[in-house]
Amino acid sequence: MFRIVNPEEFQTNLWKNGGGVTHEIARHPVGDGWKWRISIAEVGVDGPFSLFPGMTRILTVIDGAGIDLLSADGLMEARLHRPVFFLGDLDVTARLVGGPVRNFNVIYDADAVEPAVEVVLGPALLNYADGTIGFLCLSGAVTVAGDELHEGAFALGSGANIALSTGAAGLLIALRDLT
Repeated sequence: MFRIVNPEEFQTNLWKNGGGVTHEIARHPVGDGWKWRISIAEVGVDGPFSLFPGMTRILTVIDGAGIDLLSADGLMEARLHRPVFFLGDLDVTARLVGGPVRNFNVIYDADAVEPAVEVVLGPALLNYADGTIGFLCLSGAVTVAGDELHEGAFALGSGANIALSTGAAGLLIALRDLT
């Protein structure tokens, strides 16, 4: 069963460091002490990222040219539709490449969950019977369990087909519970 979350239902919050906003789509479990959180961040200026000690991040640029992530470990180039992984307690400073971006983020406890983020281009038919699956519609005609998924909307659940028409695009998120 899938639940569709439309953009107007996303929970908008200030970043932990106060430098911007995040539109939270889902977290599990709800409340403090979550194992994973899925959100979209709007990044309009260069600056530091919020820290999430003990967590790991997967960041995927969904709008804009990209963002350079600078840390003591070096440079990570986050570009459109290319997921990058890094530790949540890594001190990262962002430098925009060609203007503002929107980032899709999965922040998770690596001891509790194993996520995967994949860009999917249509035509495609995906069938997942087990585990928690999320899908963000980036463009085009997408259906989840027979229901239309509008651009910008997110479907979360398990046990259904996800169909993308020719020219459609989205992000598929698989969350495998390790506990």
